[in-house]
Amino acid sequence: MNNNRYVIGIDYGSNSVRCVVINVVNGEECGSAVFDYPSGDAGVLTDTANPHVARQSPRDFIDGIEKSVKPALEQAAATTGFGTDRIIGIGVDTTGSTPIPVDADMTPLAFHETFKDNLNAQAWMWKDHSSMHEAEQITELARQNRPHYLAKCGGTYSSEWFFSKLLHCLNTDRKVFDAAYSWIEFADFIPAVLAGIKRPEDVKCGVCAAGHKAMYCEEWGGLPDNDFLATLNPALAELRPRLCQKAHTANESAGYLCKEYAATLGLPEGIAIACGAFDAHLGAVGAGVAEGRMVKILGTSTCDIMVAPNAQELPDIPGVCGIVDGSVLPGYYGIEAGQSAVGDIFNWFVTYVCQGNADLHANLTRKAAALKPGETGLLALDWNNGNRTILVDARLTGLLIGQTLHTQQHDIYRALIEATAFGARRILDRLSEYGVEIKEVINCGGIAEKNPLFMQIYADVMGRPMKVSASAQTCAVGSAIMGAVAAGPDKGGYATPEEAQKNICSYKDTVYTPDPDSQTTYNELYALYCQLHDSFGIKGTQFDHADVMKRLLEISQCAKSE
Repeated sequence: MNNNRYVIGIDYGSNSVRCVVINVVNGEECGSAVFDYPSGDAGVLTDTANPHVARQSPRDFIDGIEKSVKPALEQAAATTGFGTDRIIGIGVDTTGSTPIPVDADMTPLAFHETFKDNLNAQAWMWKDHSSMHEAEQITELARQNRPHYLAKCGGTYSSEWFFSKLLHCLNTDRKVFDAAYSWIEFADFIPAVLAGIKRPEDVKCGVCAAGHKAMYCEEWGGLPDNDFLATLNPALAELRPRLCQKAHTANESAGYLCKEYAATLGLPEGIAIACGAFDAHLGAVGAGVAEGRMVKILGTSTCDIMVAPNAQELPDIPGVCGIVDGSVLPGYYGIEAGQSAVGDIFNWFVTYVCQGNADLHANLTRKAAALKPGETGLLALDWNNGNRTILVDARLTGLLIGQTLHTQQHDIYRALIEATAFGARRILDRLSEYGVEIKEVINCGGIAEKNPLFMQIYADVMGRPMKVSASAQTCAVGSAIMGAVAAGPDKGGYATPEEAQKNICSYKDTVYTPDPDSQTTYNELYALYCQLHDSFGIKGTQFDHADVMKRLLEISQCAKSE
């Protein structure tokens, strides 16, 4: 008798959408597909007049449903016993905060002839930093009048987040702002499209996006209150009733597959669709996140996700991206941190500085691996796209010190890897200061799978075992898990995400463990990194840097003599 049931996980990343079809019983990935966004530069719409602008086409998002799900289903059809009638749930994750301005019928403004060429009518991508001034304005007002709003998001509101982007649109393009009946988070938009929802008021919002990026909290009645928003601009207060009113965890159903998309995808109508959440948070679910276990989603940027039981008091942690009840697993606080650029830094160096390609990446990695910790004599700050955690400052920039006439490309390449590792350790230290202890780290994403040098440096710098998720599509796996829980046990799914994780999550055999000798050197370099981190990143901090370059030379000479 065939008892197998299947779920679909759809993962919208920065440059593509990925889909997996998973066996609920044993976690087998029966089908997968990737659709690259065709618009702009690898899916990103930019503005030559403003380097901080990063927008995306909602059309790419919608087309990505069919372009990713149908090929994945076709691949799954080769699995013995598989049938579309056995699919019980669909889960969705996306980047964020990526708000989309829509009209009263849920149509993105970018689809209107009037706005088709207007970047402000497109989806405002997570890494759009054009709202830096507005983020500072929101932060200052909250510090003066609503400090509790900031307490749950690290003490500073970011230009990457929801209200900064809305306020910037209001300040710079009133025509678009006034034409928008509402703004829907990308993570909420796709489940609504699949469910055939045609009114913004009927969209079932996820607490992940609302809590981490829009200052939503049940303690103060949801989104920021009208008086606060009106002080920023009365138009924001007028918009509030048309924004998210009640947020839900990702294991809840956002709706059921509508007739239109059932026909388009060749699936039965009425399949449960889980509430949407962010890629990093559901990637953590797909990688087996649990108390004491951090999940690092390594990509163009990095997101760090942890959980802590909501039955225990958890202090506010300055500098983290958010502490939100239920944003990762129901019954737990979800804690988010991260770095604004990791893979993007290596790509910048290879592509734009060295004018190279993937072959040069591989060549530099090979040469860098032959170096010992500290041998380069270099030290960098990983702020090429600002600092997300713990300084939350998009105006910070990168730094490289220690260059000599003997410095080569692979020296710099290794120093950049080390810099991102030091930034990752600084996050761990901040968590530890506030009682959140991390015993092991699970990594997922292309870097974790393909670059042993990167992983070993991270193990040595962070001082924890580094495991790698077995799936190449961990975020999609997490989405699929939530789809299985949204379907429920009666349909062959699960009652809780933890039950699903036991059967679905798996890991590669290789575990990267810290090397004691490397740790010793990296501890010295990390102390110097922290000096630079604080003096360049925290106003009023004073360090005497006269010995930093000389100390780097000493560490380098010591490494070369061994």
